[in-house]
Amino acid sequence: MDIATIFGYILAAGFVVWGMEFNFVTFLNVPSILIVVGGTFGATLMANPLSDTISVVSVILRTIKEAPSAPSELIETIVGFAETARREGILALESASDEAGDAFLSGGIRLAVDGTEPDLIMDILETELLYLEERHKKGAEYLSRCATMAPAFGMIGTLIGLVLMLQAMDDPAAIGPAMAVCLLTTLYGSLIANCFFDPLAAKLKIRSAEEILSKRMIIEGIMSIQSGDNPRIVEQKLAVFLSPSMRPVSNQDDSE
Repeated sequence: MDIATIFGYILAAGFVVWGMEFNFVTFLNVPSILIVVGGTFGATLMANPLSDTISVVSVILRTIKEAPSAPSELIETIVGFAETARREGILALESASDEAGDAFLSGGIRLAVDGTEPDLIMDILETELLYLEERHKKGAEYLSRCATMAPAFGMIGTLIGLVLMLQAMDDPAAIGPAMAVCLLTTLYGSLIANCFFDPLAAKLKIRSAEEILSKRMIIEGIMSIQSGDNPRIVEQKLAVFLSPSMRPVSNQDDSE
């Protein structure tokens, strides 16, 4: 579980509730909720395939999952494979690949063990990475679209409230409820967009970038292992993907 995401939501919600002075009843308006939530969901459903809407739960869960393994750990794993291949031959990686803990890495190692041509391995892995990136992009766009629609329906609710208020000018008792719809729909739309959908979309983009970096490191590592590079060279090749402060200690010592 990503502590930063959970803590961020608790912090944001906490300050909003504190600003409301814990007076939930005053800020609760069912018509406003129906306009914003129902309208946002309906419009998003129209704008996206049903399969994307169904899978949005898994997209949201991806943003609160724990971050992928540290790149330094991935480098250590790949360098370990390189050492095994150098010492015992690449066929020795057939059983080791099952313990890699990453389906992309395991699949690439198996392709190398099977003697697949380097160009074909590169083509297969790059294609898989391309479609992975597209899936992540689609999920982030879905959440961003929701973030755009929620304030729009908040404004629609405000207009509805204004119409109801103007129609009830001769009845002072009806002005209050109409004004509540007018203001609270704008509030709900802004809250949903800025405290939920927008942060989720931003976090998903970060998760996607982290995963794509890991996959590119895996591709570079597999190609180096297949070409028979020295484990030290493999480590050097993978270290350049990272900033100096994140590189393995042995690599930092060499650069010094």
